[in-house]
Amino acid sequence: MNRIKLLSDQVANQIAAGEVVERPASVVKELVENALDAQSTRVNIEIQAGGRSLIRITDDGFGMSRDDALLCLERHATSKIRRAEDLAAIATMGFRGEALPSIASVSRFTLTTREREGDSPEGTRVVINGGKIIEVKAAGTAPGTTVEARQLFFNLPARRKFMRTEETESAHIQHYLTLAALAYPEVAFTFQKDGRTVWQLPAEKSGIGTGEQLAALRERLRSLYGNEQKLLAVDFSSRIWTPEEPEEALASLDVAQSAPLENPTHSSQPNNFRVWGYIGAPGVSRSTREDQHLFVNRRPIENRGLNYALLEGYHTSLMKGRYPVCCLFLELDPAAVDVNIHPAKREIKFHKEVEVKRLVAQAVRQALLGYHGVAETARQAPQPEAPATPPPVARPTVTAALPNFPKELTPAQTEPQARGESQPALRMGFAQISRPVSPLPQVEQPASESAKVANQTEPDPVAVQKPALAAGATPTQEGPVPLLAVPLRLVGVIGKLYVVLESDRGLVLLDQHAAHERILYEQMLERLEQNHQAPSQKLLLPETVELSARDATFVRELVPTLTRLGVGLSEFGERTFLLDALPPFVKPGEPRRFVLQLIDELKAAGTEVNSARLGEHVVAKTVCRHAVKANDPLAGRELENLVDALRHCAMPYTCPHGRPTLIEMNYRELEKKFGRSQ
Repeated sequence: MNRIKLLSDQVANQIAAGEVVERPASVVKELVENALDAQSTRVNIEIQAGGRSLIRITDDGFGMSRDDALLCLERHATSKIRRAEDLAAIATMGFRGEALPSIASVSRFTLTTREREGDSPEGTRVVINGGKIIEVKAAGTAPGTTVEARQLFFNLPARRKFMRTEETESAHIQHYLTLAALAYPEVAFTFQKDGRTVWQLPAEKSGIGTGEQLAALRERLRSLYGNEQKLLAVDFSSRIWTPEEPEEALASLDVAQSAPLENPTHSSQPNNFRVWGYIGAPGVSRSTREDQHLFVNRRPIENRGLNYALLEGYHTSLMKGRYPVCCLFLELDPAAVDVNIHPAKREIKFHKEVEVKRLVAQAVRQALLGYHGVAETARQAPQPEAPATPPPVARPTVTAALPNFPKELTPAQTEPQARGESQPALRMGFAQISRPVSPLPQVEQPASESAKVANQTEPDPVAVQKPALAAGATPTQEGPVPLLAVPLRLVGVIGKLYVVLESDRGLVLLDQHAAHERILYEQMLERLEQNHQAPSQKLLLPETVELSARDATFVRELVPTLTRLGVGLSEFGERTFLLDALPPFVKPGEPRRFVLQLIDELKAAGTEVNSARLGEHVVAKTVCRHAVKANDPLAGRELENLVDALRHCAMPYTCPHGRPTLIEMNYRELEKKFGRSQ
């Protein structure tokens, strides 16, 4: 008796549906991907009861003829690949040809389509119930395709029982549609839920230029999330080494290097790797990874390696337990990505994952460094000679000063002052504040001085407030102005810790301890990096370290790099290494523990580390002890020097532990707190 039998097409489709159709959001994902692959310019999505009762997707894409409409319902029937070699370079969202027959086998399915450039004025409608074709007829419809899936899992009660509530299923659908809308800002999306329009996103004008792409993505982000978050533009291009090129050159490169990857021997070849999009400015983070949107060739993906690369790019800019906010697009050769490793195509595999991680971390790091570089460019730009200012008007002195007010600072003025009045700026190389101000009461002045003031022309507020563009930036790119790029006026100190500053945008608070930590941290790291060979100290008694097979292979490739970084590690057997030297900052009582922790960090950060990375934890603890503390009074000149030194740091907005050094409350926030605005 034969035990093995061939399954029917209906059973096979239901088995495939178990992998492809996990929940209603899976149906929406597959159908929207088909619409986008058909080069649609408008996609309408309508659901009812969280997708259980109805899912309807309407697009204006290519459409299908009658024969294609019937053939697309067969398993593994697709227009996107032809040969097995096409699987090595997939450039479309879908490619397997399993989605439509799988969905039709577990729902009451209706397909209505008409070719966009066809000769026939009529379309085709196919009705299927549970995988069985009920009706095929001509139908009047607009060019494009409309797919309806009603009563999902009506013939699989067990699968229907495990579905979540309507709100949960609707949230999953909306999450995917958000990703699709971000990936294709040039496509108009309309989302309707239970007869109510949730959003109606117009098509954004997106060209092939960098500025146009970033502008279109920025508008789509504003439509979905509002304009509250401060985001930084990222545009980074490089080249991934192909197997026939020398990979030994990669070992000498470092994540901390700011220049894109170049090779003089192959300079004529075009770049084939690009990262662009937006990341959160310093201080913008979340407690989860929910706002991390990553796309590879416009496909929304989940990849732990890229998540680690983001954290690496934000190194020392995030507090522990916080995660970056980003919407990044990776563009590379489709042949360098394998998207056929997951049933739902959520996960992908890079052929050179280490290189991709390194370049993503470098792109994020460059954007963060460039954020402060805008301020440096604006500061170094030639400023027009400031006109002579009239002598200060005598004002009554304050008899009782604040208890924590520095003695060398001028006390606060007693007369009420209009918000935004031009005030003496703290001498930090910035231009004077220029804001539209209310007319002040006239004060008697000498005739000569009055004539000087009358001849002065008001500078253009926009020209002063906007910093000069950084190298490579385009005028169309919009972004937040760095806090250290605007003029600041020193007001005082509260609690002998928080320095109060005023800008043309509102109130600024500076943590003097965190700011001094950042300054000392970067100074110490710079001294460590000046020497190519890190200092090393021999151990009195060398120790043996036994590792697992995978760790031993990993460390064996890094022995030359570790030697350059001051760690004396040599092979002492198949899986045993001899440790005979360590950097001076490592406690001699725990060398083995240091090596094991170092291996874990190198695996997470990548092989390209600098000498400072090994001792940064010790450096951070050291500067924390030596930085100014709370209750350490600083005079006015000391505070000026503190802010001026902070402005020259590479990452001035966070301390080495990721805590903010500066926080800002703009006038809108202050007015809201005082009830002046709603």
